[in-house]
Amino acid sequence: MPIELKFPDVGEGIAEGEVVRWLVAEGAAVKEDDPLVEVLTDKANVEIPSPVTGTVVTILAAPGQIVKVGEPLALIEPAAGQAAAAKHVAATPDRPSSVPRETIEPGRGSPSGKAPGASGGVLATPVVRKVAKDLGVDLGVVPGSGPGGRITEEDVRRAAGTKVPAGIPSKSTSEERVPFKGRRRMIARKMVAAKTRVPHALLVDEADVSRLLAERAKLRETGEREGVRITILPFIMMAVAGALRRHPALNASLDEDREEIVLKKKVDVGMAVDAGDGLVVPVVRNADAKSVIELAREIERLSAAAREGTLAPGDLAGGTFTISSVGSIGGLFTYPIINVPEAAILAAHKIVTRPVVRDGEVVPREMMYLSLSFDHRIVDGGAATRFLNEVVRRIEASAI
Repeated sequence: MPIELKFPDVGEGIAEGEVVRWLVAEGAAVKEDDPLVEVLTDKANVEIPSPVTGTVVTILAAPGQIVKVGEPLALIEPAAGQAAAAKHVAATPDRPSSVPRETIEPGRGSPSGKAPGASGGVLATPVVRKVAKDLGVDLGVVPGSGPGGRITEEDVRRAAGTKVPAGIPSKSTSEERVPFKGRRRMIARKMVAAKTRVPHALLVDEADVSRLLAERAKLRETGEREGVRITILPFIMMAVAGALRRHPALNASLDEDREEIVLKKKVDVGMAVDAGDGLVVPVVRNADAKSVIELAREIERLSAAAREGTLAPGDLAGGTFTISSVGSIGGLFTYPIINVPEAAILAAHKIVTRPVVRDGEVVPREMMYLSLSFDHRIVDGGAATRFLNEVVRRIEASAI
């Protein structure tokens, strides 16, 4: 009797995910712990493994579908001798069982080399499959123009030589429609939740980073020997981490269900990374206990993993504060959105040589704006200002 493969509780308060792609097709023989499906959550991509050795009978959740924890993804027929294991899985269907997404070799689970879909070794939704069946089109020979090689209804009708009905976008029109899904949809939902639930307040200040830049120049030779690139971000992160120790109200979150402010004992600083397919926020653990070189090495590792799509769920979970460093891109300053449920986020901007007054004289200095968004339910303006003053002081004194 087939058992259900359900979307498990992967931890970190994740309640749902989006099916990205199937790594096997219907009818495929699988072994216990073989990865079956890739699911995108608001933390990371995870692969859901098979709970038993057997055969994938039916795929129930198509790519692009949102599934909640506990909902079925597929039916698996256990192999002979797997009855005991199947009984155990049926009794505990929601066991937390997932692994970080790894790079998938082309053609894995599909002899044709195409990314496998809901059945037949191709990526196509049930609606598209029905259209193909009605028109007598073999999906196995249809090139997909959708994301990840997915076959669209337009692809099927084009292959059948029939007219594309109104409502299906054509590549010959003056616009392009991109599916609002995947990481972009996850980001949008989180941003809307943050702005509608959290009363944001903004505080802006500036820091003289002239001494910091001189310190960075000194450390670059050490960084070259250590094999790590020294940027501005580890210096800012060290200043922020030290300030968080002195101002714990900013290193906190709000548990709305229990109506409690949670003051974090660890300083785990997230950093916003533009990963190409959307924003991700990997976390540097124990940032207050690391040197500039150690921070630079960890920042480099996490940034590379974010852009390659190989971050583990643990790299993205449990941050206590977030830094968004947008200076390399440009812009005067921004109003960053808080990475809920954290209490605040700091944005660091581009460095500009500006005239400032020092000891009664106008001199050129390297200046940088800092903008702090904070949750006014948790943090008052005075506490936020004292924290930002501390960050500025640490940056300007190069006390790092």
